[in-house]
Amino acid sequence: MNSMHILRGWAVRHAHWLGLASVFGLAQQAVAADYTNSPQVAEFVAEMTRDYGFASEQLVSLFAEVERKQAILDAISRPAEKVKPWKDYRPIFITDSRIARGVDFWREHEQTLARAEQEYGVPAEVIVAIIGVETFYGGNTGSYRVVDALSTLAFDYPPRAPFFRKELREFLMLSREEQVDPLNLKGSYAGAMGLPQFMPSSFRAYAVDFDGDGHINIWTNPVDAIGSVASYFKRHGWLPGEPVVSAASVSGEQVEQGLTQGLDPVKNVAELRALGWSSKDSLDAEMPVTAFRLEGAEGAEYWLGLPNFFVITRYNRSVMYAMAVNQLAELLVDARGQH
Repeated sequence: MNSMHILRGWAVRHAHWLGLASVFGLAQQAVAADYTNSPQVAEFVAEMTRDYGFASEQLVSLFAEVERKQAILDAISRPAEKVKPWKDYRPIFITDSRIARGVDFWREHEQTLARAEQEYGVPAEVIVAIIGVETFYGGNTGSYRVVDALSTLAFDYPPRAPFFRKELREFLMLSREEQVDPLNLKGSYAGAMGLPQFMPSSFRAYAVDFDGDGHINIWTNPVDAIGSVASYFKRHGWLPGEPVVSAASVSGEQVEQGLTQGLDPVKNVAELRALGWSSKDSLDAEMPVTAFRLEGAEGAEYWLGLPNFFVITRYNRSVMYAMAVNQLAELLVDARGQH
């Protein structure tokens, strides 16, 4: 029996005394009490009770068991590493083991991936690559209780407290909607969940019940995880059958002016051509693209990120992340063809 069935069983057994407002684990005796007397938590409980129909005594009992995690605060407060160049970033995600495991995952879930591709227009290899980059196909989905992570960051990390308070609200709402005990769900130190590492707001907006069992389980059910990734990409504008990037050649003194600052495409193909950028691919002159340079193992690489590239950056706002996903996807197709 998987963990979500266990959680649902718990919910059913306790629903008679929890009432309809929520389905939360109420221990006979609080074990943490880190947030029992917190004014911030009291304010949050009042908001959830007033605006979203939760029962305050059940939320108070829940937060009596929530633990403040110093390790989470240490992790999120750590000075950002100097961004690795592409030649060092790529080998983290493009490995023989990730490709081999991806081929296995694809084969194991071939029918589900084919259905997701048919229904949402997102290629199977892109879905597999996302799950491979995020959690090594479910091998590393996070070990923190999501409610601990989000509460710690909502109430004890002022720089991003509003964001994490919103995610905590979304998490409690999804726990109620899915009838699961929020104390049992695990994730990353930032509260990202399951095989595809959805934040709670993304879960509620984009996750789908792809196996039709009445519940959405992205923690232990690859079918729902696959459908949810495909749903996310479609909702963010994925164009079926279109490429992701185009390799560019550059010449002249205005090349640097073509480089995109940030991720949003601000120039189209024609404007970049005027600045010395060219591609062997046939691209619509009016197409907006993200133009970027990477420091590759063989020297500078110039690329045009097409609309589907921009969609991948909506999942994780990083040019190198999107390139890693795209190249892993291509390698998965190649490796699968050889087996």
